[in-house]
Amino acid sequence: MARALMAAMERIVIVGGDAAGMSAASRLARWAPGARVIVYEREDVVSYAACGMPYHLDGRIPDASTLLVRAPEKFADAGIDVRLGHEVVAIDPSAGKVLVRGDGAERAEDYDKLLLATGARAVLPALPGRDADNVFLFRRYADLTTLTAYLERDRPRRMTVVGGGYIGIELADVLTQRGLAVTLVEAAPQLMPTTLDAAAAKLAEEELRSRGVEVRLGEQVTEIVTAAGRGRAVRTTHGQWECDAVIVGVGVRPETALATEAGIAVDGRSGAIATDISLRTDAEGVWAAGDCATTTHAVTGQRAWIPLGPAANKQGRSAADAMLGLPARVPGVVGTSLVKVFDLEVGSTGLTAEQALSEGFDAATTTITSTDRAHYYPNAAPTTVTLVADRKSNRLLGGQITGRTGVAGRTNVIATALHSGMDVEQFTGLDLGYAPPFAPVWDPLLVAGNQLLHTLNASTEEPR
Repeated sequence: MARALMAAMERIVIVGGDAAGMSAASRLARWAPGARVIVYEREDVVSYAACGMPYHLDGRIPDASTLLVRAPEKFADAGIDVRLGHEVVAIDPSAGKVLVRGDGAERAEDYDKLLLATGARAVLPALPGRDADNVFLFRRYADLTTLTAYLERDRPRRMTVVGGGYIGIELADVLTQRGLAVTLVEAAPQLMPTTLDAAAAKLAEEELRSRGVEVRLGEQVTEIVTAAGRGRAVRTTHGQWECDAVIVGVGVRPETALATEAGIAVDGRSGAIATDISLRTDAEGVWAAGDCATTTHAVTGQRAWIPLGPAANKQGRSAADAMLGLPARVPGVVGTSLVKVFDLEVGSTGLTAEQALSEGFDAATTTITSTDRAHYYPNAAPTTVTLVADRKSNRLLGGQITGRTGVAGRTNVIATALHSGMDVEQFTGLDLGYAPPFAPVWDPLLVAGNQLLHTLNASTEEPR
């Protein structure tokens, strides 16, 4: 049916060759073989596993090329024209044209439908010394190549990682395991401030410190002190220390320059390209998907910007369906994420307590510590669960888990509950699996749910 909905030889241009772009291209090539699908990618690789990049630095992934999920020639075999080293520098929605720079020239190319999948860019604050040749970003595959070459060539001993989010924590882990002395500095008073509440963040901090990472919280970096073109020290609002190199990982921003220059609307809250439930922009024939675009948050019901790989892949597929003329409403996302902090696993999904309050919910929260398996079973270890709910409706709003095993599965249970719109009482009634090697008879999720239910019930009791 989809094939009949797209005119033969319709020209579809996709800007960006990573998760959203290549997911869309693959789906279009499969269901609309009569169309011409062209992907312009300014880098020299497409479809790579960015989330696996840190683990090449300490040798867990020995060959970085295994992170390249699919070679361009494989896409060509599927009928997708991938053009590496080609940058779209302007778009004209009214004329249905893109201006492409590549092969030493610029030329205008026509399109019938256009998908912007430009992703997000790493933030590099305007710090004195940021242009030193031993100051690195870590977002693109090229960044991995550059940093790996530096580590092997210069053999640094002391590294500073600026930013205590996913990337900063993972880099602190792998660089320490590589044998470097690592300082991790974060401007907020806790790690992962947009993802974790205080209890989970504190456990991640303690794990880093126990492994020798110097964690400096509540410190704003003000300068990278240089000499002879190289960074020699990091200066913050609280002090200064010497180091051999700096990696800046303070977050990302949606890559929207093409859209804004073409007059396409962006979301005033996040700065991402504004899209509707079918990922259409306000420009005729133009869609946007992935880390550059808004999506729907399944908890709040509002448009949101959540730059995570799984969401980008789903958005790419949904955008392709919309371009095919099929019903294409993107399933809501809840921002489910996982991070490994040495041997500690950390999971998060939905809203933190602070986010819930800022979204207008009357947030209640509870944190419990139980065991990841039956307490008498060998190697049973603590698992800490934080749950967040709305006092008015008892609806579950989010949760975080830290532990040594089973964190991904338990995080996914909470995410499923969020997508289902469960309240806390329904959540505590889940029939979760039990066997001593895997979980106690009262799973930590149920212990936390019952504690939160008690808190909610207590808050609604009439005073005597």
